[in-house]
Amino acid sequence: MTRTFTTSRRVLQQLSHDPRSIAMIVLLPSILLALFKYIYDGQPAIFNRVGPQMLGLFPFIVMFLVTSVTMVRERTSGTLERLLTTPLKRGELIGGYAIAFGIAALVQALVSSGVAIWLLDLDVQTPWAIVLFAVVDAVLGTALGLLMSAFARTEFQAVQFMPLVVVPQILLCGLLAPRDSLPKVLNWISDALPLSYATDSFSELANSDVWSSTLGRNLGILVGCCVVAIALASLTLRRRTP
Repeated sequence: MTRTFTTSRRVLQQLSHDPRSIAMIVLLPSILLALFKYIYDGQPAIFNRVGPQMLGLFPFIVMFLVTSVTMVRERTSGTLERLLTTPLKRGELIGGYAIAFGIAALVQALVSSGVAIWLLDLDVQTPWAIVLFAVVDAVLGTALGLLMSAFARTEFQAVQFMPLVVVPQILLCGLLAPRDSLPKVLNWISDALPLSYATDSFSELANSDVWSSTLGRNLGILVGCCVVAIALASLTLRRRTP
């Protein structure tokens, strides 16, 4: 466990010396939310209806990109190979990265939620639940980024995984059309995609101030997906890019 926390501290120190990554992680979701808000300036009902979903979507996308690209860079630079020649185990290494980027995701979600609710006047009934799902959604992006980085040989390939992993989830999660209205096959696929449960939860929280059993189930599914993705990432981790 000590080696895991040592790894996470090293990753956080690296991030602290990269102001562009910090700005992307902490500020970009808030900037995108503000842009979305003012696109529909004068139509607050649209922002209040779609804004909660955006609050989960933007951090998910940003953390997926940052995490996957960073892991590929660590591998191509030989950093992972050097670390794995030490007593550090693969699970401890992935755990360290997951903790570090999980902390970054927490900060990101707190900032974007605070901006949306208190600066952009997003009208929600249960702010604490919105923040909770925003954090879990950002951590989900981190977990999937760790997993997908194992299959990319270059940073450019890591970015190319976004159309494969992220875009289908955006199209089928219920953001563009209700999931019940999708053809049966697409509805089945949607049920297997974690972002669908996040979107369903944000939609429910936008109109209710009651914590329901559905929200608890969705939260459990999202947390389970994070755990499974991190476990698979530790199993598929390679020392270096061939």
